[in-house]
Amino acid sequence: MIKVIGLIKILDASAFDTYRGQVAETVERYRGTVEFRGKKSLMPWNELGIGEFDAFVELSFPEREDAERWAQSPEYTRLLVVRAQAMALTLFGIEP
Repeated sequence: MIKVIGLIKILDASAFDTYRGQVAETVERYRGTVEFRGKKSLMPWNELGIGEFDAFVELSFPEREDAERWAQSPEYTRLLVVRAQAMALTLFGIEP
């Protein structure tokens, strides 16, 4: 299993709502699930110098290959224009 974590800086709330309303379907198509979404409320340390972000998302995929196929998929690629308007995004995977 792999978790894909997204740190999100919202740039346009309306575009963000549009993106958020469509992205889960693309994740599910590649055997993934949206596990958690939330707003950042506390950041007691930032020793890595991560830029400001407003929200967080956690996706889960059974295999790393599923996450990679999703990230490069035509379904997700079609959302990149609205994503660029909606947010600045840092996306990374973690495995146990």
